[in-house]
Amino acid sequence: MDMGGFFKKDTPDEVATQEDINTRKGVERVIRYAFDYAKKHGRKKVLMSDKSNVMSYAGSLWQRTFKDVSAEYPEITPQHMYVDALCLQMVREPQSLDVIVTNNMFGDIVTDLAAALQGGLGMAASGNIHPGRTSMFEPVHGSAPPIAGKNIANPMGAILTAAMMLDHLSSQPEASKIEAAVLAAVQQKKTTADVGGNLGTKECAEWIAKQVGQ
Repeated sequence: MDMGGFFKKDTPDEVATQEDINTRKGVERVIRYAFDYAKKHGRKKVLMSDKSNVMSYAGSLWQRTFKDVSAEYPEITPQHMYVDALCLQMVREPQSLDVIVTNNMFGDIVTDLAAALQGGLGMAASGNIHPGRTSMFEPVHGSAPPIAGKNIANPMGAILTAAMMLDHLSSQPEASKIEAAVLAAVQQKKTTADVGGNLGTKECAEWIAKQVGQ
């Protein structure tokens, strides 16, 4: 929700305000989905990240809601990190992390960092999940007009997004098969140049499709 404004815009005395709106229903929905996801996929930890030492009111709502919801999932360990500490931990020891839940702004930042850690934006899948309703899936990177038609874009983000969608639709065997084919492509360097291979977009995608079909 875009709430805010300017006072004395384009003057030396300009003031800009931007409000961050959080609702109990919205916060609880995303936190509960994180725990449900962890439970469904056999994950053992859910980490909530915020900046409650600065954004005290929004942070308080997230902290209290996270505590309430986590109590309903005793088999899953609840964790907390400030978002700056989380970024450090993602670089230093990413294997220590499991499921992360945070707000839209912080999530947008840490997912780009996570994409870089796995090989770049061309590798990163994503989904806009609406629990119980229709969801939308797309690669993290979006479109890239400057390289359109040049056969150099990494197709793996789009392919892994399809796998994520299949998993969401309870087609786990098919999703796993696609993920295994992408892993094989990386291991055998049947990839585009950004992740160490020498194939074009089309050739990389065709190699993965052949693996899935076998």
